Amino acid sequence: MKPNPFISIITVVYNSDKYLEKTILSIAKQNSTIVEYIIIDGGSKDDTINIIQKHKQHIQKSISEPDNGLYDAMNKGLEMASGEYVWFINSGDKIYDTSTVESIAKIAQSQNFPDVIYGETIIIDENEQEIGPRRLKVPKNLSWKSLIDGLVICHQSFIVKRNIAPKYNLKYKIAADYDWILKCLKNSKNVYNSKLILSRYLDNGFSKNNIPKALSERFVIMIKNYGFIRTTLNHILISFRFFSFLIRNKRF
Repeated sequence: MKPNPFISIITVVYNSDKYLEKTILSIAKQNSTIVEYIIIDGGSKDDTINIIQKHKQHIQKSISEPDNGLYDAMNKGLEMASGEYVWFINSGDKIYDTSTVESIAKIAQSQNFPDVIYGETIIIDENEQEIGPRRLKVPKNLSWKSLIDGLVICHQSFIVKRNIAPKYNLKYKIAADYDWILKCLKNSKNVYNSKLILSRYLDNGFSKNNIPKALSERFVIMIKNYGFIRTTLNHILISFRFFSFLIRNKRF
């Protein structure tokens, strides 16, 4: 019997022929012997399907069918994954460099296969030019309690063992990624900071384009996990940090 791959990398896409090929090529440059690459397409009407077919030699599993939104598609990816770890790199995003997956595999082996491996993120624009690091730096020691300060880890730089990864809660339309990461960390016994930049994140994210709804949902999730008073007080600090960064850097 063929052993399971080390890592399942999952790309969720819908009508993204402008960006998908760059993401596929980023993953194709990794050590393919330890990667299972999965693409979940929501039934795209543009050239997305042709791009998937063009690069099918780099893709182990794919489906194209209507879904109930981003997080439903991500749940399908989790169901199809067979790797020890799962990692979401969605259309437009890229793995940081050609040796990243190999570095992660070495870290996992040397650290007795932590439940979670995480790292930093570089923000890129539509031309793949670096904008800079993410506004929120990852904590030195990440835990579920760290998320009281917001989404302090980028989804694309968060790698988790498949056997502790829950399904995304479809009740949340924008902030299910925050809820999912929080639950993964609650399920984790060993969380390891790789101290590496793991991903290049396209500055055109789903949550960023729906900020009021994302903040509203995230506030509800925070109250559920941290309580109303602590969540409310902490939002004063989060707001101060946000506007300070915006003023200094003219971006968020």
